[in-house]
Amino acid sequence: MNSTETITLQINGEEKTCLSGSTLPQFLAAMGLNPHLIAVEYNGEILHRQYWDHTILKTGDRLEIVTIVGGG
Repeated sequence: MNSTETITLQINGEEKTCLSGSTLPQFLAAMGLNPHLIAVEYNGEILHRQYWDHTILKTGDRLEIVTIVGGG
């Protein structure tokens, strides 16, 4: 696999790109997101954190990323 090849994803309804073969945590880190403060829906299903490391992003994947905000 060519590490410079990019793929296109839908993130919260917007088109984004990432390196082919990226795992979900790698992509989230590249976006500057704290994995402890977000929830991820992957292709219409809530993706439990235990599966994140094994989720390799592919062209056309749809992610909804929700940031958890504390309040009082």
